[in-house]
Amino acid sequence: MKALELADRIFENNRSKAPVVHNISNIVTANDCANITLACGGSPTMAQHPEEVEDITGACSGFVINMGNIEEGLVEAMLRAGKRNNAIGHPVVLDPVGAGAAKKRNEVLFELLGKVKFSVIRGNISEIKFIATGSGSAKGVDADAADKVTDENIDSVIDFAKGLSAKTGAVIAISGETDIIADKDTAYVVKNGHSQMSLVTGTGCMLSSVTGVFCAANPDHILEAAVCAVSSYGLAGELAYSKMEANDAGTSSFRMYLIDYMSKMTADIFKGGAKIEIR
Repeated sequence: MKALELADRIFENNRSKAPVVHNISNIVTANDCANITLACGGSPTMAQHPEEVEDITGACSGFVINMGNIEEGLVEAMLRAGKRNNAIGHPVVLDPVGAGAAKKRNEVLFELLGKVKFSVIRGNISEIKFIATGSGSAKGVDADAADKVTDENIDSVIDFAKGLSAKTGAVIAISGETDIIADKDTAYVVKNGHSQMSLVTGTGCMLSSVTGVFCAANPDHILEAAVCAVSSYGLAGELAYSKMEANDAGTSSFRMYLIDYMSKMTADIFKGGAKIEIR
């Protein structure tokens, strides 16, 4: 399995290259996104002013757009920075937070998709379905239960993800109880993670930042880098939950432990706990 075969190189590149990753995030999760970027070996910059983002992002190795906030200034910054990254060949990750939830948000989403080439599009199943079809059943920023990936529909979801990858040119990373990460030819099914992660605000946003670091450090292996990012982050969630239970702690401690375990994640720990299938 190529993702596991490349794991040593991918994790080594994260630490040795220490890529600077530009995040345009939101006020709720920006601090956590910055800290998780540091935890997995990167260095964050969170510049948002439209007049500076092209200069800032030009000195970075990757870019993450998080649609949690879509004020006019931020949208212009996303577009300018996205185009600049495309021009210099840096990986760009899109987190389409709340896709399908509101008319203006949807207009911004499709403007971004039309003007910026993305390396990875990472979201929950409802968000990704909306990108593909223009309709969906997202509940705010959360996936609708009706969209859940199950053993019965997983093959069709894999085919859907491969098709969307072929259409967009991006690796499609669908997050949930079961994660699917696919390009047009190959899909990985990842079953790492814990339900506790859904009880802490920003865990999806943090995963997009982790994906940004892995891809910025490994631009020649975007699919495998995204798989390692998703699986190792889920594994960190499992380890964080175990520690939370052992310490009789709660959700605030879980968030801290999640960042801790990403900072301690190595290729050996990852390979020992990764739950990955290839399709």
